[in-house]
Amino acid sequence: MTMRESVATARISGPEGMPDGAVVFEFRFGADDPMFAGHFPTHPLLPGIFQLEMVRAAVEWVLICRLGVREVSRAKFQRPIYPAEIVRMELKWSEAGDTIRARASFSVGGEQAGETTMRLWRSESKDGSSESCSARSSWR
Repeated sequence: MTMRESVATARISGPEGMPDGAVVFEFRFGADDPMFAGHFPTHPLLPGIFQLEMVRAAVEWVLICRLGVREVSRAKFQRPIYPAEIVRMELKWSEAGDTIRARASFSVGGEQAGETTMRLWRSESKDGSSESCSARSSWR
């Protein structure tokens, strides 16, 4: 299973639009997810890179287009995330040309678990042009 597939499988809700313009997603990574076998076998916890992928994937789901990571300017992991915990991610983004700036905060049971800020770019399609992205207006 790829990281992209693992994140998609873990998604249990979202996007849910909030009054402040953020969207909320919830994820639950099952104890049987193969990535826990190697991180760490006797004390499994969610690798930090998965939090980054959750942000990239969520912006893709909202904008309905493929995105790549251009830069991670902030990644703060404040507590471990264990198998079967529900992770709430609040996401905000802005667009400037082909670049999307995404900010996300993560929590588990109301306790802050992390935050990240990254810049994403629209991936090129097979013909070399940038994919068109269009947010569903009811989510913003």
